[in-house]
Amino acid sequence: MDQLKALRYFAKVAETGSFTRAAAFFSVPPSSLSRRIADLEKNLGATLLTRSTRSVRLTEIGQVYFQRTQESLDQLEQNDEAVRAYQTKPQGRISISAMTAFAEHMVLPLLDEFQDHYPDILLDLSLTDELTTLGRDQVDIAIRGGYPPNERVQAIRLMGNEFIPVASRDYLKINGTPKSVFELKDHKALFYRTPNGRAPWICEVDGEWQDVSGIPVAVSNSSQWLGNLVRKGLGITMAPRWLLADQIDSGELQELFFNPILRTSQNADPSIYLLYQKQRYQVPKVKVSVDFFTQRLQVTQTSRR
Repeated sequence: MDQLKALRYFAKVAETGSFTRAAAFFSVPPSSLSRRIADLEKNLGATLLTRSTRSVRLTEIGQVYFQRTQESLDQLEQNDEAVRAYQTKPQGRISISAMTAFAEHMVLPLLDEFQDHYPDILLDLSLTDELTTLGRDQVDIAIRGGYPPNERVQAIRLMGNEFIPVASRDYLKINGTPKSVFELKDHKALFYRTPNGRAPWICEVDGEWQDVSGIPVAVSNSSQWLGNLVRKGLGITMAPRWLLADQIDSGELQELFFNPILRTSQNADPSIYLLYQKQRYQVPKVKVSVDFFTQRLQVTQTSRR
């Protein structure tokens, strides 16, 4: 027996006082509707309706059952409406996992605007440099640096993530400006720590990669702290261009140029990607979040070129 259908048939008969009108409402034969309700009564072991040739009335227990059934059907309808609204209106919790430095510098300034546009979305933002598996970690969107992942996710390139060497003018004035990558080994170094360890300073010479890292003064995954140290003239650091652009433009920091190029990875085109599960894009809260952060972050990068 389809109990839910039987409950709806019973509630409509109780509401209209007629098998015929209830059957017309559901576009089914009255006999079919009557059998469903009879099966319901048999299953309950109780008579819910008294039937006559002219009317249908609720029994005493039928009145109690109708009241509770109506409450349950109303709640079910509200649940159905909530699901339909969820599929048509951006609302609910959106979980975003983003690299710490990138989130602090590029994502956090956008959150007020996002919440103004989508007040019914609850933002759950996690700042971490650890790798994230979207489905396993219950993350809707991840923003990560590196290269397109192998897992089956959609990857949108937001911007380049090239690390460049910089120092303050005071540091260079006191310690001299290195002309060769090999001179870096004699300079004080401020290293960024990734989930895989300290990001090395490397370059390719005659087809071989060589480590030319300087003398460690500090190692941290806090770009803010490392930024303060390099501005104070305590050493040379390598950090993403998007993080340093304003300070280079203002003259607060000076970019160092070498041939061969100094890198922190052997891959020549590191980038930052926004990742999401393709099948989840149809959920309104995911779609508007992906579209919003993609547009704003790509526009931000374009405006700085």
